[in-house]
Amino acid sequence: MQVEQFYYDNKTVKWFAYAVMVWGLVGMLVGLWASIAMFYPPINLGFAPTTFGRMRPVHTNAVIFAFVGNGIFMGVYYSLQRLCKSRMFSDALSKIHFWGWQLIIVAAALTLWMGNTTGKEYAELEWPIDIAITLVWVVFGINLFGTIIKRRESHIYVAIWFYIATWVTVAMLHIVNSMELPISFLKSYSMYAGVQDALVQWWYGHNAVAFFLTTPYLGLMYYFLPKAANRPVYSYRLSIIHFWALIFIYIWAGPHHLLYTALPDWAQSLGTVFSIMLIAPSWGGMLNGLFTLRGAWDKVREEPVLKFLVVAVTCYGMATFEGPLLSLKNVNAISHFTDWTIAHVHVGALGWNGFMTFGVLYYLIPKMWNTTLYSKRLAGAHFWLGTIGIVLYAVPLYWAGFTQSMMWKSFTEEGQLKFQFLETVTHILPMYIARSVGGAVYIVGAVIMVYNLIKTVGQGSFVADEAAEAAPLSAHVELHGHHHWHRWIEKRPMQMLVFSLVAVAIGGAIEMVPTFLVKSNIPTISSVKPYTPLELHGRDIYIREGCYLCHSQMVRPFRDEVARYGEYSKAGEFIYDHPFQWGSKRTGPDLARVGGKYPDSWHYNHMLDPQSMSPGSIMPTYSWMYDNDINAFRTPKMIWAMRKLGVPYEEGYENKCNADLQKQATEIANGLKADKINVKPEKEIVALIAYLQRLGKDIKAAPKSTTAQVTEAGILGN
Repeated sequence: MQVEQFYYDNKTVKWFAYAVMVWGLVGMLVGLWASIAMFYPPINLGFAPTTFGRMRPVHTNAVIFAFVGNGIFMGVYYSLQRLCKSRMFSDALSKIHFWGWQLIIVAAALTLWMGNTTGKEYAELEWPIDIAITLVWVVFGINLFGTIIKRRESHIYVAIWFYIATWVTVAMLHIVNSMELPISFLKSYSMYAGVQDALVQWWYGHNAVAFFLTTPYLGLMYYFLPKAANRPVYSYRLSIIHFWALIFIYIWAGPHHLLYTALPDWAQSLGTVFSIMLIAPSWGGMLNGLFTLRGAWDKVREEPVLKFLVVAVTCYGMATFEGPLLSLKNVNAISHFTDWTIAHVHVGALGWNGFMTFGVLYYLIPKMWNTTLYSKRLAGAHFWLGTIGIVLYAVPLYWAGFTQSMMWKSFTEEGQLKFQFLETVTHILPMYIARSVGGAVYIVGAVIMVYNLIKTVGQGSFVADEAAEAAPLSAHVELHGHHHWHRWIEKRPMQMLVFSLVAVAIGGAIEMVPTFLVKSNIPTISSVKPYTPLELHGRDIYIREGCYLCHSQMVRPFRDEVARYGEYSKAGEFIYDHPFQWGSKRTGPDLARVGGKYPDSWHYNHMLDPQSMSPGSIMPTYSWMYDNDINAFRTPKMIWAMRKLGVPYEEGYENKCNADLQKQATEIANGLKADKINVKPEKEIVALIAYLQRLGKDIKAAPKSTTAQVTEAGILGN
């Protein structure tokens, strides 16, 4: 049989490995900074880029797209070549992919620190960066499929199935959720509004977890775990079930992030049903990984790579059991908006993604430098510090989440709310401190790993082009006899691509099409009017500062929420919200009905010195709003964009919108002057006050109807 000699490209893998280590430490340190801000407000420094509202999206984007993203590419570029018995399709595309991705990461950090954000969690990046992500993703796809097509190995291994599904689904999610209308180089508005925007966002948000943080890492598990253990995958049939069931079911589960909200009940129920179904394929994959190690447990005790991979797969199993649990309505009623969700997410992020990445690094670096790991003892110390760090991080947040929910829902014997919201914040500060300690311990472990790998590199000799040989694909002889039905598609990567796209598109289409096309799903409310130009500016400032990260705008139909905040939220309230602002975490109280609750002077003083108005508050000061002027030059473009998106401003309103802005701003400034507060009408704080004072007022002005009443029977059971 003819044998061809060729070389694997280790240089690109090396670049991505270095990027993983650098961005991993950066992302974790930013996260530690943000976590300290939760109990020590002075760390916000009174400087806009260092406030929690701007640091938090930098943290999430850094750990997801910089740390995990580079981890995906590192593992894919290494494993794909060896599974296909072929060098990557194009060295030039590999370079473009690497440097393009790093430039995107830098641009993302800088723009988010500057406050340029779309306000959609995990999709905060503005439209030029979204376009860059699309282009680089296409480059990656060409390199991926080009390598698969020119492979020398007939069989397409299970890891590659997950790589294919990852590429096509992330492309679909990113394009659909990033549909936005630009009004300037770094400002745009979501093309969706309110309920529809919420559905699309959490269809994206949940499946970004599924197809960026899960499926590619499952591909890495299916390659590196058997390789490190020197054993075949436990069950080929189980891997088939795991793959197809997972990618089909996962895409339906997004609405479980929106239970008890204004999303139509049928969509919420679909999300719950498919979330419960997810347990089966998820645990099938976990068991397939762990059973692969049968008979190799002595090796697990000795080898650092396997230690990390075993804990990673175990954390995957824990997180994928807890996710469906949290989608049950009675459990979600307790967990949603609390720190329980944060704990859940970080079991997956620190345990599954973090430990899997560490294990792959410990495997790759010695092999590419043709040496052994510098110190197994240091790797062991990293393992235990990381494990202890996860426990110290997660357990206090679980406790905090239960505490928050119980305190929010507590009533006195007289039927009054037992606790003010701020009491629930100050009560859990010790748990926030413990969380930061756990995060710090985890980071110390990561620093030890980087030192260990630097020393490993120093004692070895890098093999940039690793020699290999294999027979060309045309030389493979097909054996006659019985073949498993799945072998047909495993030899056809483009068909695998199409079938994967169909599998993941079905769920999203069935959930979204009725929500967009059936008007009864989003009934309008006659009293709900478009925002004024000044309120639009205030809303943009609210989004820029990340207020949605700590405050929700969604009153659920629970007795305690109605008693604390007011009438529960309706779908028709949000038809002019581009993007929606329902939030996902209540570090501060819900703001859906805050309009008119406090005088303008209260908001003015609260934003300048939160602790003076709310002793014990952990909110930072926003002093720059008192110096910055409203960008009135942008107002006509804002109105134009809103009209294009269906907001019913009158024809030609762009030409007189700034006059209305000036009139409303002057009224607010004059009102503040009566309270002995002198502020110029053109300052940003005036716009923010206008927006906050608008929230909920349209509903308060709506005529009461029998269908809009909150009945005692409707809220007591929750």
